[in-house]
Amino acid sequence: MKLWQKEIASLKEVETFTIGKDREMDLLLAPYDVMGSIAHVKMLATIAIISQDEEKILVTELQSIYKQTLESAFTIGEGIEDIHSHIEFLLTNKLGDVGKKIHAARSRNDQVLVDIKLYLRNEIAQLAQEVVAFFHLLQAKSEEFKSILLPGYTHLQLAMPSSFGLWFGAYAEALVDDMISLQATYKVVNKNPLGSAAGYGSSFPINRTLTTALLGFDTLNYNVVYAQMGRGKAERITAQSLANIADTLARLSMDMCLYLNQNFGFVSFPDQLTTGSSIMPHKKNPDVFELIRSYCNRIKSLPNEIMLMTTNLPSGYHRDLQLLKEHLFPAFSTLKECIKMATLMLSNISVKEDIVENEQYKYLFSVEEVNKFVLSGIPFRDAYKKVSKSIEENSFEYNTHLHHTHEGSIGNLCNSEIKQLMVNTFSTFEFEKVETAIHKLVNY
Repeated sequence: MKLWQKEIASLKEVETFTIGKDREMDLLLAPYDVMGSIAHVKMLATIAIISQDEEKILVTELQSIYKQTLESAFTIGEGIEDIHSHIEFLLTNKLGDVGKKIHAARSRNDQVLVDIKLYLRNEIAQLAQEVVAFFHLLQAKSEEFKSILLPGYTHLQLAMPSSFGLWFGAYAEALVDDMISLQATYKVVNKNPLGSAAGYGSSFPINRTLTTALLGFDTLNYNVVYAQMGRGKAERITAQSLANIADTLARLSMDMCLYLNQNFGFVSFPDQLTTGSSIMPHKKNPDVFELIRSYCNRIKSLPNEIMLMTTNLPSGYHRDLQLLKEHLFPAFSTLKECIKMATLMLSNISVKEDIVENEQYKYLFSVEEVNKFVLSGIPFRDAYKKVSKSIEENSFEYNTHLHHTHEGSIGNLCNSEIKQLMVNTFSTFEFEKVETAIHKLVNY
């Protein structure tokens, strides 16, 4: 069944090709399509497109359908093109002609737009919660291991002393910036496109401010042409914020693969969290981190994929945009699963103590020795040459005792300040406002 079908049906091959995976993706949008319809029905009643009695009947039935969409058994009926058609079919099948009235003053275009916005908003909220939980784990590990020194590298060559406190804390702070990016994405997503219809508005005197409030949006996509043009842009911005988090996880995973390597031997994990070899009995492979790295690198390609898929599109709706769902939507579950697995691994990490006491790491402390000479009054360039000469002559002497006090250093991690940055950023999402609006909308 197609809402738009005229007397002549499309060729079966054309129908199959154009629908693609849309029905599968639409199941993810089902509850959000019902939310949008409830808000739309309530608005229609305020402008007398439907009566108050019809509003009550439609809202009650839509709320019932909403509960069905949350069940795993919910499917789109055979022969029905998309979730929008299916919801209208269910209403019409139950309520007759009253069910046919819900499409007045809107188009499938703005239905899809509002569904996607609501879906992305909810997924961002869930992802933000996962990121915050992982952030707190990293900070806890930073404090737990803050006194254990770790070699620092540049160009994968020995550089200067670091610590496990610095290492864990670095990735925690990286997530703060990732959260700022996610919060900016949330602001872009949390705008109401409903009422833009096919991209040129409606001659009905609709109240878009009302549907904005009912759906818990912060504001409107005011210009109806831009509301349509925003499709693709919102997905690309969302993909970029996911890619930022993925980049942090991928880099962390690469570090873990190196640190678990026997040539480093800085960390270890319980046997049940690593994998073995079919031929080499000694192997403990970091498969979890290797897969996180690969999954996240794939997510990092998403912004470019979406950019290319929407390149050179003129204003207005184009079917190209349909494909964005099957690229972007699965990335949320993949990224959340990667965070959960990284959490499992790092919750069970063991770190090696006294690593830098091994003489092979002595040159980590060359800058420390230079600084000691500087503190005694020797100009830095002369101190540098003095230590360099001792290294060349194999007479370099050093001490592994460190006294770093500046903000963000080994001796002053500033974890509490970084935590406050995360708290401040997370609080700006105002998830409670959205939860309150949606709860009121979908419940009797």
